[in-house]
Amino acid sequence: MCRYNWLPDLVLFEEYGNNWDEYLRILYEWYAEDFINSKPIFRNRSLGVKRLPLARNKEATFWHIIQEGDSETEKIPDFRRCERIRWPKPIIEHCEETNSGIKVWENERHKNGIQRNILIWFEQKEYLVVLRKRTGYNLFWTGYPVVKERTKQNLERDYQDYKNKQASP
Repeated sequence: MCRYNWLPDLVLFEEYGNNWDEYLRILYEWYAEDFINSKPIFRNRSLGVKRLPLARNKEATFWHIIQEGDSETEKIPDFRRCERIRWPKPIIEHCEETNSGIKVWENERHKNGIQRNILIWFEQKEYLVVLRKRTGYNLFWTGYPVVKERTKQNLERDYQDYKNKQASP
């Protein structure tokens, strides 16, 4: 029996006849079901999404989790991200279960002001969910596959730094 039977199957492009418009429609339906139509909770705080800027009537968070690239105007679809459209919500829901194998920690980034994040790294499945802390709620910021060894090393170092800070008096 699969240890992570709560993790949905991948949503594959070829299952939709390699038709991008149909695939995009399905991806958005899954995203909306998990984050727009339902109101997830994480650590007793509601979980919202970054709505703006809207593009083609879809929220910024949606585009962020299915595309990659350095600037908003140059991002392109990433099929590894698209296939995992159903993963963020169950990973968030199961991350604090005993023996989940999922690492959860907080960090700060100092880009455009202080950004307080909650990182949820499902290391075994090479997937990271990032929540951004706000006053009274959290934003589902992004989720993506972590495949580069350097990124994995940086995440592990960041996690260990966080754990060490929590352990010190």
